[in-house]
Amino acid sequence: MSTLRRVNDYLSLVKFSHTIFALPFALLGFFLATLDDGVLDFYKLGLVLLAMVFARSAAMGFNRYLDRDIDGRNARTAVREIPAGTISARAALVFVLVNCLLFVIVAGLLNPLCLALSPIALLVILGYSYTKRFTYFCHFVLGLGLALAPIGAYLAVTAQWALLPTLYGATVLLWVTGFDIVYALQDEQFDRRERLYSIPVRLGTNGALLLGRTLHVLCALVVILTVYLQQLRYPEVGVLTWVAGGIFLSLLAYQHTVVRAEDLSRINLAFFTTNGVASLIFGSVSILDMYV
Repeated sequence: MSTLRRVNDYLSLVKFSHTIFALPFALLGFFLATLDDGVLDFYKLGLVLLAMVFARSAAMGFNRYLDRDIDGRNARTAVREIPAGTISARAALVFVLVNCLLFVIVAGLLNPLCLALSPIALLVILGYSYTKRFTYFCHFVLGLGLALAPIGAYLAVTAQWALLPTLYGATVLLWVTGFDIVYALQDEQFDRRERLYSIPVRLGTNGALLLGRTLHVLCALVVILTVYLQQLRYPEVGVLTWVAGGIFLSLLAYQHTVVRAEDLSRINLAFFTTNGVASLIFGSVSILDMYV
């Protein structure tokens, strides 16, 4: 097997393309920190990007490793790399351990606070993989793991807590939790048979859709509050951030028009393509607004 093919297998294992969900928000946290710190440090930017890649690769790899038997029994996920035999369970576990180690090393290169907090971050993002076995709040744990991105990126530069990156973290928490609940509708019947925990199993299709919409309404309120406070804190941030927020929230609303209880066929379109575009636009335009 060629090296390129092997690399592609591991990129597929961790769904590397889905890094686009949290990465723009991590960069928002980083660039907010540079406004406070007064220095744009490209070395630290590189370390933040590496930390994101290593943390997410560890989390996704561990999820695939831990769920390998469950995935093999689910027709939708049986084609994933471990149950399909493309990557062995042992190789996947080694991959996870290497990425965990690299994440801790990079955290140490950033500052002592990031190093001290790195085991807690790993506990959250790896611990998510167990939650579907005992709690219906598993979706919220996933959202929390991704919500650490803007907070961690801000800490990487300043080593201090601040309100705005925390609010961006809350945005990610509500946003990701909402769309993960709806995405889980694809496996509702399978999860019931396997006695796994998920919001669709607990609330049913209509209840899950309602909760997903409610979380996204709350997300919209947090976005509006965050952009308002950001403009008060940084007067140089202007109309572009409001436009970016408006596009982000419009795309969130659009998702709920194409997914209905009687038609779940467009979940992938609504909740991967649309969310990726929404995150990319919000992050990139907001950052542009800070520096134009």
